[in-house]
Amino acid sequence: MAFTLNSYPVVYRAKFGQNRWEGEYIEKKHKTPQEEAALEKAEQDALAAFRNFYDDMPLVNYTTQYGLSCFEGLKALPQKDGGLSIFRPDRNGSRFYKSMKGLYMPPFPEKDFVAACVETVKQNAQLGFRPRYKPEWEKDSFATADSIYIRPFTAAEGGIGVNISREPWVVIILSPVSSYFSGGNSDAVITDRIRATPKGTGWIKAASNYVISALAKHEAQEAGYMECIYLDAVHRKYVEEGSSCNVFFYLKSGELATPELGDTILPGITRASIIELAQDRNIKVSERKIAIDEVLSEGKECFVSGTAAGATPITSLTYQGKKVIFNDGKVGGLTAELRDTIKGIQYGTLPDTKGWMVQVL
Repeated sequence: MAFTLNSYPVVYRAKFGQNRWEGEYIEKKHKTPQEEAALEKAEQDALAAFRNFYDDMPLVNYTTQYGLSCFEGLKALPQKDGGLSIFRPDRNGSRFYKSMKGLYMPPFPEKDFVAACVETVKQNAQLGFRPRYKPEWEKDSFATADSIYIRPFTAAEGGIGVNISREPWVVIILSPVSSYFSGGNSDAVITDRIRATPKGTGWIKAASNYVISALAKHEAQEAGYMECIYLDAVHRKYVEEGSSCNVFFYLKSGELATPELGDTILPGITRASIIELAQDRNIKVSERKIAIDEVLSEGKECFVSGTAAGATPITSLTYQGKKVIFNDGKVGGLTAELRDTIKGIQYGTLPDTKGWMVQVL
């Protein structure tokens, strides 16, 4: 299923004006989840299109014309005990605030972000729109498990000239989601495209950043790869991140290395969580510049991380026609341990000793 436009019926929307934010919960047209699942595809598509339409928001604005927008991605996950919890929404709220501020928008308060995410998930769940925990998910380390994808984003007020947004909307929609990467292979390739440049918006989760990501990932998939990895814009030798995820390399020396944060790297919430979990295991974790030559010669495991990706193994990396296979093409031991730990915490099969999960139900 991966991502789907068939969003849940309750949406949160806030508007900035007169120096304050005003929010509301909007319940869109819907049937019961069971009735909607029984609809013909054309009817399902029509319902999804209806929920995706807002007739009181301008089409011509700084977002549609210039890509001036930022967004977040986080998940609410069904728990083994029957509950429903969100993974680290405070960190997403903090990043959303910084992204909006970085785009010179009036930032949305972090506490309002968390409260709105929780309440939107809760209202939809009370209408029956939520996944239920399935024990069989444990057999494949939750690779095919369901969850709720929470997508907060900004939309600018009407405008046609190049400008900043002074009175934006913040909208939060929910949709069902499963595995992000499709099966088949876990190979990656170094793309010759450039994702971000110094003094740019690479550190912001800006909508405009993902145009290059969409193109580069499409090209990688057309060539038979699951994912693409970027090099830096200046030296063209240091690894940066994947199409929409951070990247880690477990080196032969026993060091777990990931590119250091800067103005070209997105500060991922899953990235930070994995670093903490690895340090708990007395693994040496380094956030530094990592040359592609070092990766190809010294890497023994590789994985990408993100809200959608989780911790997804990369079993090979191709650069300038040279293919290096990690761990004999199998999922590495540390990769599997970190993946299983973070998934266990998220789905409630392992204790949440970090206080990362915020309970909804």
